[in-house]
Amino acid sequence: MTTASKITLVRVAMIPAFMLTFLLSPDHLWLKWLALGIFILASLTDFVDGQIARKYNQVSDFGKFLDPLADKLLVISAMCIFCQWNLMPAWALMIVLTREFAVTGLRLIAVQKGRVIAAGWSGKVKTFSTMVALCIWIAAYDWIIVHNYDWINWVMVLVIVLPTIYSGVEYFMKNWDVLDLKKRQ
Repeated sequence: MTTASKITLVRVAMIPAFMLTFLLSPDHLWLKWLALGIFILASLTDFVDGQIARKYNQVSDFGKFLDPLADKLLVISAMCIFCQWNLMPAWALMIVLTREFAVTGLRLIAVQKGRVIAAGWSGKVKTFSTMVALCIWIAAYDWIIVHNYDWINWVMVLVIVLPTIYSGVEYFMKNWDVLDLKKRQ
């Protein structure tokens, strides 16, 4: 197993630690900061494992599978907690999940046809904006609740959902031919 894949596995292992500390954070303020630290560290490992994989020629099929899965699990775990706390509407989480499943499905079809769909710029912007929004939200959720600043929750939702929709539409527009919707006779 490559060093890059080991780092990705560490990110996956950090997800339950993040969830536990974040779920317990309303009762213990210091756990919020620990959860935020875990989330930031896990987010940074996404950058690190990719750099190592490319620099040291450690790109592997396992890494190509695990890295995006780890990213999705990390951000969706935070979003699920925000949904549970009624800070994020379920429809927003559903948009994120739908985009992730749809793009993953598109990539699987492309691979079967011998084509690789690389991560696009809009997908990278989506990932970055989502991670930043979630970091801010984790840091400020209790303050938002205490001061009844629900509008901040909506800003965070928009920062996550709009790039998600845009990047999903872009992936399909650029790769629509992969679906081969013409019926063959």
